[in-house]
Amino acid sequence: MRRRKLATVALAVIVILARVSAAQEIKVAAAADLQFALKDIAARFEKESGKTVTLTFGSSGNFFAQLQNGAPFDVFFSANLDYPKKLETAGLVEPGTYYEYGTGRIVIWVPNDSKLDVSSGLRGLLKPDIKKIAIANPQHAPYGQAAVSALKEEGVYDKVSEKFVLGENISQTASFVVSGAADVGIVALSLALGPNMKNKGRFVEVPAADYPPIQQACVVLKSSSAKAASREFVQFMQRPQTRELLRSYGFGVPGQNQSAK
Repeated sequence: MRRRKLATVALAVIVILARVSAAQEIKVAAAADLQFALKDIAARFEKESGKTVTLTFGSSGNFFAQLQNGAPFDVFFSANLDYPKKLETAGLVEPGTYYEYGTGRIVIWVPNDSKLDVSSGLRGLLKPDIKKIAIANPQHAPYGQAAVSALKEEGVYDKVSEKFVLGENISQTASFVVSGAADVGIVALSLALGPNMKNKGRFVEVPAADYPPIQQACVVLKSSSAKAASREFVQFMQRPQTRELLRSYGFGVPGQNQSAK
């Protein structure tokens, strides 16, 4: 009888420890433009808090669809405001956790060996020797939507749309042009400044007036099994030091003006 009781107690302790461990892990679904910035931020948060942050990057639109169907994430970082607001309206967001952390920017990027003069801006994409232009899929990727808006604003969309190579997200889009699968790409400034691209090419920023602001926000999901830790992580995003780190990766951040890099 005593052995049975001890076994029961041991099992209960294991279950409790498992639950505590799960509450210390934060599963994050994040827009692909945060690929480098959020890894840096998460590492700092982990060091300070002792909690684990597991990051999954992809298209904001795809994550939105998955979260509507109960995908097991704790925090969602979206490259636009619409998706987290829709989740909030649907009652899928933990109250009081919505936070607009930054604004993304797009650039025209080419490899170092390209002959394209990026200083000519989007109209430079009209050159006949450009065969493939990488952009994110505008059906679900905010950066793709921004690229289309800018191209239309400059009056070149109809002339270059047949050359598009569509990435599922902005990270895949960037990989197309880095690998040579596309001649040029319209990508996130945050990726152009990241380690995978920084020394491999050159870029020029697309005028912000040419496309709607790529305003971005994060939320804690109501279904989260780590609500306290997730709230702590969102609060960490709001610190001045974290905002400054985001700014260094090319994001516009709350309460700060930012000059072009």
